[in-house]
Amino acid sequence: MAKVWTRIRQTIERHGSAAMLSVIDAAGSVPRESGARIVLQPDGGFFGTIGGGRLEYEAVARARATLAAGRGAAQFRDWPLGPNLGQCCGGMVRTLTETFDAADLAAVRRFEEMEQSGAFATASRLDANGRIVRVLASRAAAETGRTAFSRTSFHERFGEATTPVLLFGAGHVGRAVVLALAPLPFTVRWIDGRQDQFPRHVPQNAVALCTDDPTHELAQAPRDAMVIVMTHSHPLDFDITAAALQRDAFDFVGLIGSETKRARFASWARQVGVAESRIDWLVCPIGMPQIRGKEPAVIAAGIAAQLLMARERASAPLVSPATQPA
Repeated sequence: MAKVWTRIRQTIERHGSAAMLSVIDAAGSVPRESGARIVLQPDGGFFGTIGGGRLEYEAVARARATLAAGRGAAQFRDWPLGPNLGQCCGGMVRTLTETFDAADLAAVRRFEEMEQSGAFATASRLDANGRIVRVLASRAAAETGRTAFSRTSFHERFGEATTPVLLFGAGHVGRAVVLALAPLPFTVRWIDGRQDQFPRHVPQNAVALCTDDPTHELAQAPRDAMVIVMTHSHPLDFDITAAALQRDAFDFVGLIGSETKRARFASWARQVGVAESRIDWLVCPIGMPQIRGKEPAVIAAGIAAQLLMARERASAPLVSPATQPA
């Protein structure tokens, strides 16, 4: 749940109090990683998940009891995921449950503001009353998410580290891709030269940009951006794709089309001086080859899955995306 502090603030304002159930450490095979969270309301409703199953059922029940008891000390609990819970994962999860009320709103709002700007980490400890005190931690802590297993001192990661995507083309498939990426850890810069092709409303993680110079966007893009090209024009597709490859920066450059289109682009790209090693990085066709449907939403689902896979391997790619196994 990316906006945990927003949920806590909203719950306090609407219901007077809230609880947060967090996975603060995990070992072995577990349903969710450290940092998974649930925000609970006094009326029994909740947001988020720590993996479902018996673990979540039991942990939520205890968190509800903690919330019903009112403002108090933080509660830690270890959950061996074996016979006692009827789960075959075999790992171990440590959870933290804490309560919040109106007295915490100022601190909650500060963390909410930081959360809106992306990922951050806190150094967390217990105070004299057994409640959690958080201070902003280092950037390295935000990347690792936590320190060694400890009840009295640990790091927590909040917010969401998103990957920028440059999507060129606002046709039917482009629209479907923007919708498919809306709930995923991406921020989308959606680019087309035709203003009337953009819908009136776009998802919160997307920005629509009408421009006659799309390659300028490539020059300004961060190095960790992913590039998807699917305009209404093959020559424009080729120009944008060549510019993306020639920058020699992006981990993923995808071009919509067939194997024939890829072959034509490769031939043209060699003529205009694109290095063979960069042409090898081009992903075309894009999407999952196992999915044969041609409907825009089906194509978009495959592209979203492909981008998630590329995002996971981006930190240490071993071979070019074009030759990675699907």
